Amino acid sequence: MEQLKSIQSKSDNNLVSIIVTAQNHQDYLPELNRQLQEIFTGAAFAFEIIYVDDGSSDGTWKKMVELAGQSQNIKLVKLRTMFGESAALDAGMKLAGGELIVYFTCRVNVSPKNLVRFVQKLNEGYDIVLGVRSPRRDSRLNQLVSRVFNCMTSSMTKLKLHDINSGVLATRKSLLEHVPFYGELNAFIPVMAYRQGYKIAEENIEQLPGRFAQSLYPRNYIKRLLDFLNVIFISKYSKKPLHFLGFIGVIFTLLGAVINLYLFIYRILGYGAIAGRPMLLLGAMLFIIGIQLVSIGLLGEMIIYTHANEIEEYNIEEIIE
Repeated sequence: MEQLKSIQSKSDNNLVSIIVTAQNHQDYLPELNRQLQEIFTGAAFAFEIIYVDDGSSDGTWKKMVELAGQSQNIKLVKLRTMFGESAALDAGMKLAGGELIVYFTCRVNVSPKNLVRFVQKLNEGYDIVLGVRSPRRDSRLNQLVSRVFNCMTSSMTKLKLHDINSGVLATRKSLLEHVPFYGELNAFIPVMAYRQGYKIAEENIEQLPGRFAQSLYPRNYIKRLLDFLNVIFISKYSKKPLHFLGFIGVIFTLLGAVINLYLFIYRILGYGAIAGRPMLLLGAMLFIIGIQLVSIGLLGEMIIYTHANEIEEYNIEEIIE
């Protein structure tokens, strides 16, 4: 995506860039494009549509080229292979000419008719408007997993969100340039933006009937959990890793020390042998792991100290001189 930087244009505050990522959605695109053109043509602002092909293996790219030939306000990006939604959003953002960005993925199969309301809420002063699929028409399993995941996110971040993985949001280009997202962290953009003081709102969007991917494999849940832990860590402890690792390390070390001290007194006073007891192994393991966690935290602090000037932990909203 480096090649996109050379053609990146300055943002136009009067232009809305609609970024749509698709993978193997050749049959879905013509009707979607017709609706987008119709809905946004009647809005009180100029708009452009940026279609990003995330490594499709069917005729999706060919269909995008056909649509671009029919309209002057369409831009296209084709990724060489499937890089994921974060990469697709980043590629589309670099090509976007508007300051306001509306993003959604064809994966969730939603109706675009309420997207104008997303832009209106941005103009009301919000920095991110997150879509909430209502009603949900995907599987009950997907809905259950989504509900659990949303509850976990809300409890850990104190940000009440109802559909963090909706794949639909509107925001400002300047915000995306300040909030890091990579890998599969695009779903957590609202969480990371909230940690930097941006204002978050939600807006309902209709999910259309269709075929949806199923979350059937344990690795999908493990990856999502790891992404969740990663966001919590980088949003709270990016410049103070010792506070996170050191806290856990000290608890483990103290528990191990208490267990070993108990066994030491137990043996010294002659109450019995301690060799081979599971408690001895547990105490030693906790003590060693605790010291390792503290050591890793200290190494992290040394790395942060060396590169502290390169890490922008804060975000300035306004300066008056």
